[in-house]
Amino acid sequence: MIRKTTAFLLLLCCMHSGQTIAQNSGAADSFFNQLKVHCGRSYEGRIISGGRDGDGFTGERLVMQVLSCKENTVKIPFYVGNNRSRTWVFTRNNHRISLKHIHRHEDGSDDAITLYGGTASNSGTSSLQFFPADAYTCNLLPAACTNVWWVTVSDTSFTYNLRRVGSERVFSVLFDLTRPVEMKGTPWGWKEDE
Repeated sequence: MIRKTTAFLLLLCCMHSGQTIAQNSGAADSFFNQLKVHCGRSYEGRIISGGRDGDGFTGERLVMQVLSCKENTVKIPFYVGNNRSRTWVFTRNNHRISLKHIHRHEDGSDDAITLYGGTASNSGTSSLQFFPADAYTCNLLPAACTNVWWVTVSDTSFTYNLRRVGSERVFSVLFDLTRPVEMKGTPWGWKEDE
């Protein structure tokens, strides 16, 4: 009797674990698909945490442009005033999402600090993904080794957030997804198939 009960409990746990994994992987895919819904649209944002005079962001118009949506890659340029150097790249692989930051100069050449970011350590939720700094980021920017980025998306808003663990550094921008704005052009050095 004990063996049958133990076997049944093990089978039940395995079945439950499989369901949990399926739900979690579905959450990452759902999050990714929510990004794709906004392809071709741009939205204005505002700093909700961490802004200060002279930081290069405060007082500037902040716009995200969901410019390119492929099966497993979404590229979102982030414009800060007239500065078009930044693009967030979300990549889906095996039900996990990565966030990388592309930085370019006005002439289109890569900045020395580019392609940093991380991969979600789990499947997250359909509205929230965390991206701890990866090994590439730690080698490129040792001070950013403790960075954690997180992005939220809902029917009404998108937030981009950064926390440097062990410091007071926090930065958050909230974008209103209910009010698309006009945004023409592309980021500096734009490459569709990169």
